[in-house]
Amino acid sequence: METSLNGGADLPVLIHRGGVFFDVEGTSPQEIYKNISEQIEKPEGVTSDLIYNALCAREQVLSTAVGNGIALPHARASIIKSEENQKICVVYLKNPIDMQAPDEREVFVMFVLLTSNSQVHLKVLTELAGLFRNLRFRKALESHAGEAEILSLIRELDK
Repeated sequence: METSLNGGADLPVLIHRGGVFFDVEGTSPQEIYKNISEQIEKPEGVTSDLIYNALCAREQVLSTAVGNGIALPHARASIIKSEENQKICVVYLKNPIDMQAPDEREVFVMFVLLTSNSQVHLKVLTELAGLFRNLRFRKALESHAGEAEILSLIRELDK
């Protein structure tokens, strides 16, 4: 797997694989997970239902909302079997939803993590948490930045 300069998983590669989705509809995390699990490109052996059920099961344990209008949906156990199929899908919601975020802000964007092992998963979470603390990155998300802008900004901030 390619790594970034700080030794974590390569976020630009993972986001490029996963893609950026705009105006995803749903009034609950479950509805959004249903819609996105049907839209994302899946590797052989991974179904929409598998992704949907894994995301919903994790959400039942504790909200994946992290604050600033951002959520990090992911499976509790890896459902992706190979590193080359790992991805992060950036999902802008058509309408923000309440996901019981610590700061009580409604979620408007989700970073859906599909990783093959807990080590990569934790590195991705750490790197994303750092990005979410950056005001420029959050402003880009609030303006619904596309893939090129997100990737460019991540590369710039990773220097």
